[in-house]
Amino acid sequence: MKLVKSLVVVALLLLPLTTLHAQLLDKKVLTLEAADTIAAAAEAEAKKRNATVVIVVVDDGGYPLVLKRLNDTQVASVDVGIGKARTAAIFRRPSREFEEQIKNDRVASLVLPGATPLQGGVPLIANGKVVGAIGVSGNTPQEDEDIALAGATAFEAAMKSPTAPVTHLPAKQVSQAFVKGMPLARGVNYKVDASHRDEPGVVEVHTRDTDLIYMLEGTATLVTGGAVIDAKTIEPEEIRGRESRGGETRTITKGDVVVIPNGTPHWFKEVNGPINYYVVKVRSAN
Repeated sequence: MKLVKSLVVVALLLLPLTTLHAQLLDKKVLTLEAADTIAAAAEAEAKKRNATVVIVVVDDGGYPLVLKRLNDTQVASVDVGIGKARTAAIFRRPSREFEEQIKNDRVASLVLPGATPLQGGVPLIANGKVVGAIGVSGNTPQEDEDIALAGATAFEAAMKSPTAPVTHLPAKQVSQAFVKGMPLARGVNYKVDASHRDEPGVVEVHTRDTDLIYMLEGTATLVTGGAVIDAKTIEPEEIRGRESRGGETRTITKGDVVVIPNGTPHWFKEVNGPINYYVVKVRSAN
């Protein structure tokens, strides 16, 4: 009887420890060795492009592990590179998304604590979790991001398992993304957007991205091809214009799919009420 009582006491004493253990999560941590490998891959890409940049690899809290300032890179890029990397780490998404939000008139993104809304910061993901980020600053926004992606790609290749992780976005999250139009998923050479429009847009030309559009709701007039009027390069591989002359006009509605090859001008000339549509952007290698 005394033995039974003793076992009960021991079990009760161990219970808090067992409960505490159940409340703790195992956490993957980015090592200095991994950070060095990531930075080296980005440096190799920068030198291939003859680019003068700052390369920063941070942990998941946004604190630097490795910082490389290539020869003749402007001093100002040090803090900017850290800011881009920290933004991608603590918000768990590319820093480019905040710049895109501001371009789309969501100026509130300018006051997000700790955010540097400039393209060039890319999160580092291991087994579906953000373990850090890489930020690059010094050249054009697109080239900064491309160099950062070279480092992130090297990390992904090192971490890649025989079966790639599956991305699952719950219906509620997807529905909320369509309210204003938000990115859903990002990869090295693709991205998926939940797009929303209440009014016509401008002419767009993506020199490397092929757009796959799937209409979910509403009707719109889409013009593809033709000559772009008042064309301006807003960043590498991205051209915008006021309108286009000529081209092919078509009405698209719920259930329609449109594939727009890279380099093809396209614009929503008319929008009949709010429209929601998926856009899958696939980037060509060249």
